[in-house]
Amino acid sequence: MEQVMNGQAIAELNQKVDALTEQVAFLAEEARLERRRRQEWDELKNDLMPVAGEVYQLSVRQLDEIEGYVQLEDIIRVTKRLVRNTRNIEQMLDQLESLSDLTREFGPLSDGIFLTVMTRLDEMERKGYFAFLQGGMDIMDEVVTNFTEDDIRQLGENVVLILQTVKEMTQPEIMTLLSSSANVMREDGVPENVSMRYLLRQLNDPAVRRGLAKTLNILRTVSDSQVSAN
Repeated sequence: MEQVMNGQAIAELNQKVDALTEQVAFLAEEARLERRRRQEWDELKNDLMPVAGEVYQLSVRQLDEIEGYVQLEDIIRVTKRLVRNTRNIEQMLDQLESLSDLTREFGPLSDGIFLTVMTRLDEMERKGYFAFLQGGMDIMDEVVTNFTEDDIRQLGENVVLILQTVKEMTQPEIMTLLSSSANVMREDGVPENVSMRYLLRQLNDPAVRRGLAKTLNILRTVSDSQVSAN
């Protein structure tokens, strides 16, 4: 019985020794890591001290140069504003990055659009669009030069009537009449010495009589328009 109790005590003692050994090993590792971190920090301080000294000297020189334009309080105030607006600045940077990505994506598309536009402009130039536009500008110059402001005002007041007249003049029957009249004017079917008998013979033609009646109606309309104007 006594031997059994001695064996249990020895086992418990061994367990305590093992736990203590593990704790000592853990503390030794922590001390080693802490010593390594302290050594690295000391090395970093030694490396940064010269740099910090140079930065300080440079800052002093720069502040001396701008001392007449800005005070230390101004720099502190601007620095505080920058710190307070850190999120806004970050959002602006995000927007700039998005815009940069959009520009890179839009680049090939814009090149294609530019090439298409240039091709289209070259085609229009070869077809004479620009020459036509230049002629239109010359016509506008003539209008501006030869028409007064009062003429333009009267033109604006009568533009509806002018458009209605043009519309009527472009009707198929009117255009056919004008074309036929032009062809007759170019022909040499009328003798040089026209006698009264020839004219009376022409009056026997129903088409001639209808044309003469239309001509008389036109003359009557012109006369009535002049009377109304007066």
